Amino acid sequence: MMKTPFTDADTEILEHHGTRLVRVRPSAGGDHRAWFAVNREALRSAMYEHAAVMVEESGIVQHAELAELAEEIGGRTLEYNERSTPRSRVTGKVYTSTEYPQDQSIPQHNESAYSENWPHNVFFFCALAARSGGETPVADSTAVLGRLPGDLVRRFEEKGVLYTRTYRTGMGLSWQEGFQSDDKGHVESYCADHGIETDWDGDVLRTRQRRPAVATHPVTGQKVWFNQAHLFHVHALPEAVREGLLEICGEDGLPRNAYYGDGTPITADEIATVLGVYDETTLAHPWRTGDLLMIDNLLTSHGRRPFTGDRKVLVAMTTREADGA
Repeated sequence: MMKTPFTDADTEILEHHGTRLVRVRPSAGGDHRAWFAVNREALRSAMYEHAAVMVEESGIVQHAELAELAEEIGGRTLEYNERSTPRSRVTGKVYTSTEYPQDQSIPQHNESAYSENWPHNVFFFCALAARSGGETPVADSTAVLGRLPGDLVRRFEEKGVLYTRTYRTGMGLSWQEGFQSDDKGHVESYCADHGIETDWDGDVLRTRQRRPAVATHPVTGQKVWFNQAHLFHVHALPEAVREGLLEICGEDGLPRNAYYGDGTPITADEIATVLGVYDETTLAHPWRTGDLLMIDNLLTSHGRRPFTGDRKVLVAMTTREADGA
């Protein structure tokens, strides 16, 4: 039973190996904005309780409305700064989802966990469902933590994660795109303020930043697996891509990589273990045009399945400033 029940809606809770998704379908024929207003606290409660909520046939028709609803439910909307993947601004603080080739998967990840500026909530709106595939799967971060080997968790918890990046034109994101500025002074100032070490070689920028691997949710008190070591690590790449990049760039010049926080290597086997646990706990529900997926970014990760046909999923990210997290 939901702690805070929804008004004028049918609900169903899907579950897979510790990951839950609440499906909510508002009653037909009503005013969707009025429904969201009445059910705002129920939606917030459901995200804390179950981490992920999908409102089917949400009634959203305007792109800007996504940001408005995100602010009403999740707090102040955020710019997508300190980028690690390509996206485009649609309107205001609404962006496209990550622009990767449609035949590729995007692994599970907590949004911007490598940064101090990670969002508390992420809102995905399906403006156009793919002909097939294209799901945005979720995985419970507490369930992932609980299934990982204890000795591996202890190493990550004690040492944290060191993220390294090399920004150069034509290979991954340029520093101008990553930091949304063409002013080196601005980038230097931003990095200094956010604990990011910088090293310039002409127009090539290398950065290093240390972040925790495990976090505690400020509202629920749950400990969660919260990092992107498996996404940044060179062994997350297909072998041919990995070998090609290492030959061209060398390990110190890779577009991105991850180590333990003290600089010691994370092994390929450890990365494989993390990816395997994500596979075990991932739950994917098909998109339909008009659906809205809301996640608590600490409590659940998200990814993307390959797809065919056209697909358009928009994203807004928010922060609960009052939580102090």
